[in-house]
Amino acid sequence: MSLPFDISQIQTIIDTGIPHCGDIGLKIEKLEADAVTMRLPYDTRFVGNPVTGVLHGGIITTLIDTASGMCVYAKKQAYLPIATLDLRIDYLKAATPGEDVLTRAECYRLSKQIAFVRAVAYHDDINDPIANSVSTFMLHSTKSKPLNKLEDKAG
Repeated sequence: MSLPFDISQIQTIIDTGIPHCGDIGLKIEKLEADAVTMRLPYDTRFVGNPVTGVLHGGIITTLIDTASGMCVYAKKQAYLPIATLDLRIDYLKAATPGEDVLTRAECYRLSKQIAFVRAVAYHDDINDPIANSVSTFMLHSTKSKPLNKLEDKAG
């Protein structure tokens, strides 16, 4: 299935439309028809325990929530207003100090008003997760019209 947008367009949304995500350096690694893989580069600014260098859980939450929202765009094949309704994360182990964290999020079901997403945060092996997540997103959370392409936003 061909998507009406590409990685650079999603990256632009992150960098300019969600400024704190751009500031922390979230990057799109892969874009699929119903999934997104994102990377959070390790940064000492986000360490929760200065003795061990382990990242704070909140920064992992931001990564998971953002990747989960972005995969809804891929599944819907449109930019539309969405809002996180529920985000449940099971933290399975601490992130390894000094290593980037990846998250793959997949939108596995859509209803008329709700998107259902599951995600996994990991380092190099998705089968050795740092955290697992399930979430729901409200579709059309504002009265803004969906955009089929990022360029439509300027017009």
